[in-house]
Amino acid sequence: MTQLVPVLSFAHQLLRQAVQPGDVAVDATMGNGHDTMVLAQCVGAGGKVYAFDVQEQALQKTRRRLQTAGLDEQVVLIGEGHQHMNRHVWKRLSAVVFNLGYLPGGNKALTTQRDTTLAAVTQGLGLLKPYGLLLLVIYPGHEAGRIEQEAIEVFVNGLDQQHFQVLRYQFTNQKNNPPYLLAIEKVSTS
Repeated sequence: MTQLVPVLSFAHQLLRQAVQPGDVAVDATMGNGHDTMVLAQCVGAGGKVYAFDVQEQALQKTRRRLQTAGLDEQVVLIGEGHQHMNRHVWKRLSAVVFNLGYLPGGNKALTTQRDTTLAAVTQGLGLLKPYGLLLLVIYPGHEAGRIEQEAIEVFVNGLDQQHFQVLRYQFTNQKNNPPYLLAIEKVSTS
């Protein structure tokens, strides 16, 4: 029996397919560390994950989660916004993941923002190796999320299909503007 999986579970399935031991990946919005942990498991001891967040609470929770799992050696936690990715990452990436919005259990007034997210997405796409993935889990159910969503949609719809493929994974019959996934695969080296 086939079963549709929730948006975040599908994102994790894609990450597990795209990221291999020894690879380099980015969690652009570490939050509570769930995506960071999936990436750390995928890259293994020989790989590296760079995880970004501006909130100290996110850094602490993620650090504890990784230490408990014995995965902290392959992760670099960065207490800066994802728009500064190019300051910290120079290697070709297998994957970049964004879980947008606000920190679950944190201050809902502190959210990812349109301009910084677009800057980070642009940087992340530039760092992807061929057939690498950039994943965006988008939450349009709050005002900042709706503004961010509109800008991202315009941006990804303008990507050249000769270089990128964009997939939308969304449950369309759910109420209250449910989250959805945009998965961007780089299909060329230019």
